[in-house]
Amino acid sequence: MQNLQNSAALYERAKASMPGGNTRTTVYMEPHPIYAERGDGCRMWDVDGNVYIDCINNFTSMIHGYNHAETNAAVVSQLPKGTAFGAPTLSEVELAELLVGRLPSADQIRFANSGTEAVMMGIKAARAFTNRPKIVKIEGAYHGTYDYSEVSLDSGPANWGQDPASTAYARGTPTGVLNDVIVVPFNDIEAIKAAFAAHGEEIAGVLIDPMPNRAGLIPARKEYLEGLVDVAHAAGALVIFDEVISFRLSYRGAQGLWGVKPDITVLGKIIGGGYPVGAIAGRADVMAVFDPTKGKPALPHGGTFTANPITMVAGIATMSALTEESFVHLERLGDTIRNGVNTALEEKEITGSCVGLGSLFKIHFTGNPVTDYRSVYPGPEERRKLEVFHKSLLTRGILAASYGLFALSTPMTDTDACEILDALKGALSDVVAQG
Repeated sequence: MQNLQNSAALYERAKASMPGGNTRTTVYMEPHPIYAERGDGCRMWDVDGNVYIDCINNFTSMIHGYNHAETNAAVVSQLPKGTAFGAPTLSEVELAELLVGRLPSADQIRFANSGTEAVMMGIKAARAFTNRPKIVKIEGAYHGTYDYSEVSLDSGPANWGQDPASTAYARGTPTGVLNDVIVVPFNDIEAIKAAFAAHGEEIAGVLIDPMPNRAGLIPARKEYLEGLVDVAHAAGALVIFDEVISFRLSYRGAQGLWGVKPDITVLGKIIGGGYPVGAIAGRADVMAVFDPTKGKPALPHGGTFTANPITMVAGIATMSALTEESFVHLERLGDTIRNGVNTALEEKEITGSCVGLGSLFKIHFTGNPVTDYRSVYPGPEERRKLEVFHKSLLTRGILAASYGLFALSTPMTDTDACEILDALKGALSDVVAQG
C-alpha cells in the first residue's frame, strides 16, 4: 500500500470547511480521496509523493495530459494581456472558427463555462426553436448537473419500470421536470418511435451521447442514430448530440465517425485545454435563437467568464495540436489495451468485458450481453469486484474512475500502454484472489 498520510490529513482538514470535505462528488473515495500535487505528461504525483499513470485525465478532459508545452505557452503569453474582459476577443473568434471547421453539423458556435452549461443551453435552444417543452433522453446517461438532464441517471430495478420511468436523481426534483423528460433505453429505435407516437407534438428534442459513459460506454449503432434523426425530424423535433466526452473519439468527433449530423452539438472538456469550458454548436437557423441583433433573442445567454481569453487560447493550442495522427495514435493504444484486457478476462475465467472506442474504454464485470444501461447495471457482486479492481489499480500506480472508466492521453507511449495493461492484469488477478 502507498503512504497516503498527507492525503488523509488534508481530507480531515477539508471536512471543516466543505461538506464531506468535498467539492466534486466524482473524486470522493473511501476512506478519503487522493490529493493531487502536480502532473507531467501522462503522470500525476500526489501530495505523498506517489506517482500514477493517469488514465482518467480529469474525467476525460486532459487529452494531452499535463504540462503540455504549446498550451502552457499560449496561456503564459495571454496572462499579462488580461484574463477576462467585458468584451469579446480575437481568440474567441479563432477558436470558434477552428471548432466549426471540425464539426460536420455546425455552422455556428457559442461558448459557455462547462459541459453542464452547454447541455443546459442546448436543451433550452431546442425548446426556443420548436416552442415545445419536452425532451427525450437515454436511461442512465450522464449529461451534467442540470435537473432535466439528470432524470433517470441512476435509476435501478426498484424504480426503473417496465418502460423506463422518469426518476429523480437529486432529492427535491420538481415533478414538472420529470413530466417533461421522456426516458428511453439506448440503441432501441422502437422506443424512440413509441415516445414520438405518444408525445411527438410536445417534444423539442432528443438528447443523446453517441457513446454514453455512465450508461455503459456502449457505441451507438449507426442505423439507430440515423433512424433517431429521421423520427425526430419527421415530428419537427431536433437532435442534440452531447459530445462533451465523445468529441475525443476522432478529429471530427463522434458525428464524424458515425457520419450522422445532429441539429445541435454540445461540447466541453478537451476544447478548453484544461480550463473551464463548454460550447453549443449547430445549424445557423437553430443557433439564431441566440442572435441579439434584432432585439431580445428567443434565448438570451451570457456569462461573466464565458469565452475568457485564457480558456480560448488554451483551447486553440490544444485543439491545433490534436491532429489526425493524434487520433490514430490514441486508437492504437486503446485497441491494444481493450484487446489485452478481454484476453485476460477470458484467460482468468472472469465474467466481464472491456468496451469502448478510441481513447476510451470501460470494464464491466457482467456476463450479460452489453447493450444498454440495464444490461450493465452492477449488482452487489459486480460492485464489490469494481471496488477491489479500482483499489488494486491505485496500489499499482494507475489512476482511473472508480466505476471502471479509462481515458488515454497523447503523451502515452507503447511502453506506457504495456505498463497500464500489466497493472490491469494484476488487478484482475486480485479480483480472482478475493473471490
